[in-house]
Amino acid sequence: MKQLLQIGILKICLACVCVAQTQVVPTQSPRAQIATDWADMTVRIMTKAPKNTPTYGSRATGYLGLTMYETVVHASPNYRSVLRQLCDTLLLPTPDPKKVYCWELALNAGQAYMLRALYAYTQKTQPVDSLEQAVHQHYAALLSPEVVERSEQYGKAIAEKIYEWSKVDGGHEGYLLNFPESYIRPVGAGMWVPPFIGQSNSKIPMHPTWGENRTFARKNSELPLPKPLVYSTDTTSKYYIYYKEVFDRKKTLTDEDRAIVMWWGDDPTETCSPPGHSYNLATIAIRNSPTDLIKAAQTYARVGMAVADAFICCWNVKFRYSIERPSSFAQKNLQSKFSPKWLPFFLEPPFPAFYSGHAVQSAATATVLTALYGKNFSFTDYTHANRPDKIIAVQADLPNNPTPSDYYTYMRQSSVQYTLKYKPRQYKSFWDAAQECANSRLLGGIHTRYDNEVGLVEGAKIGRNINAIRWQ
Repeated sequence: MKQLLQIGILKICLACVCVAQTQVVPTQSPRAQIATDWADMTVRIMTKAPKNTPTYGSRATGYLGLTMYETVVHASPNYRSVLRQLCDTLLLPTPDPKKVYCWELALNAGQAYMLRALYAYTQKTQPVDSLEQAVHQHYAALLSPEVVERSEQYGKAIAEKIYEWSKVDGGHEGYLLNFPESYIRPVGAGMWVPPFIGQSNSKIPMHPTWGENRTFARKNSELPLPKPLVYSTDTTSKYYIYYKEVFDRKKTLTDEDRAIVMWWGDDPTETCSPPGHSYNLATIAIRNSPTDLIKAAQTYARVGMAVADAFICCWNVKFRYSIERPSSFAQKNLQSKFSPKWLPFFLEPPFPAFYSGHAVQSAATATVLTALYGKNFSFTDYTHANRPDKIIAVQADLPNNPTPSDYYTYMRQSSVQYTLKYKPRQYKSFWDAAQECANSRLLGGIHTRYDNEVGLVEGAKIGRNINAIRWQ
């Protein structure tokens, strides 16, 4: 942590400039570093958070990104606040145009407040305090006490308003109710059932009412619901063909296929989850382009809100139809009843299949990042580069009543195994990454191709609605 702070503050020191409301921020301003430092902190906190879920994580990135943007938007007359477009009854504080503000300090105070508010339950926010204090001390040594206090109070006031607004969106303190016992699971042919073995012990699905939450972009709450395939065991039906493809594909997985699956797995019990991965892709884009402070903040706002809306829209569909996972169909219709239960290569998440959450949020991310940085933005994704190696087995024999922890234990005991190294992956564009992310779910055995295709289409719609907000 100390090294991170030293590096971040050193780069910020390269351009300590406080601007009045009407001053335009110059292109290639090194001050964008403070935005990426706080994004790094966000991903770190998400990774370490207990009760981590992609749903709650997506909500967090939405509010953190929006707060970041609103704390710095008045640094330039070329940009506008967007909150009244999201909620026409909510008024944010505005800076005094006759006074000087340090926008870095405003951002610093706003991000620290919001991260503590969203993740105070973890009791692991000391790194947040440390980063906030380090930035404060740096600027306090260079600026008048009046400018420091005014800037920090302004950033905190913005964050407080947005946080209060967040409390009525339907997802406030969602970590307290990841698996609500009151939920009654619908039953019937082709409907979701808890996996034989999966990422969670719970037999109750995760956040079944998340789709009722308020979206950031109103148009995203008005999108028509895509239709799932009609259930059928007829071998000529689309349903049967799509599910059998998943069953058969597991037999031909290569080492590269498995590497793709694990890279995009983003298991929330081990990583920053899919929203954190997407938030880090925003960081990669910013660090690999001439980006000033406001564009950096806008990047996090767009990605955060797009991902948040993607999960709300996706969960609305998932629990409207409650469609089964490939494992359920395979165990009933594609294997002998005397064979061991067919299991996907990747541990199954605890919620219905249609449509893919990975696909929709990655497509939403690709849509907003492409609009900001171009169609041919090549990059290296290093999100999981520092994860420890994992022992992966091609075949696995499980006991009759396995627990989730048995899964990789028995995989390690298999006769065919290898060590997976998490190596950075290269992509030609954001859509190249999104399509690989979606395909990883088929390769992992937990989604059909149809789930992924629909997710990509819906994610593009969601991202376009975020882009359509008047940012300038």
